[in-house]
Amino acid sequence: METLYFIAGLGNPGSEYANTRHNAGFSVVERLASRWHAVWKYEKRFKARLTWAERGARKVLLGQPQTFMNLSGESVGVLAQFYRVDLGRVLVIVDDADLPLGSLRLRPGGSSGGHHGLESVEQHLGSRDYARLRVGIGRRDSRRDIAGHVLGRFGSTETDLADKILTVAADQAETWLTAGIQQAMSRYNGAPLGGESADEGKAQ
Repeated sequence: METLYFIAGLGNPGSEYANTRHNAGFSVVERLASRWHAVWKYEKRFKARLTWAERGARKVLLGQPQTFMNLSGESVGVLAQFYRVDLGRVLVIVDDADLPLGSLRLRPGGSSGGHHGLESVEQHLGSRDYARLRVGIGRRDSRRDIAGHVLGRFGSTETDLADKILTVAADQAETWLTAGIQQAMSRYNGAPLGGESADEGKAQ
């Protein structure tokens, strides 16, 4: 019997937001879909772009909520409930400005850390007990109002590293799927492409 897993990448829909830092989650699940030769389709009732893949005995649902970031849970919650996905088989992928660019942090649960997309997901799932993979996008300074930064695109000096870390994040998501969260955490958490350790960032 197939076991169903759900990987949701969060971001904002629309061409004006394509490839922005805040859409790192979208970018990672797009890489997975490309690897698995899966075709996206918009599903109005779920307010999401969805695609399906089979990885061995695992059936995988990839999703991109089209609700805009801060309302992501409206889509994720309905999908998890409709397909009766156990929370232990849900992975949500988001950007994180408090992690250096080039860092990854996968956790089996925890707080939203102020990320509005995760706050919405927690509200609609009614739980913090789902895996979340944070992709470090860095920040330019210590200001708390960083909307312009996260909604901007990677600069010319960041593009190569950003592309690499998004690919490594997809590798980590695949490892979570096939080998479990502990192996995925131990193999990829931190700064796999060099630099400050992800675990030196804010506490969760």
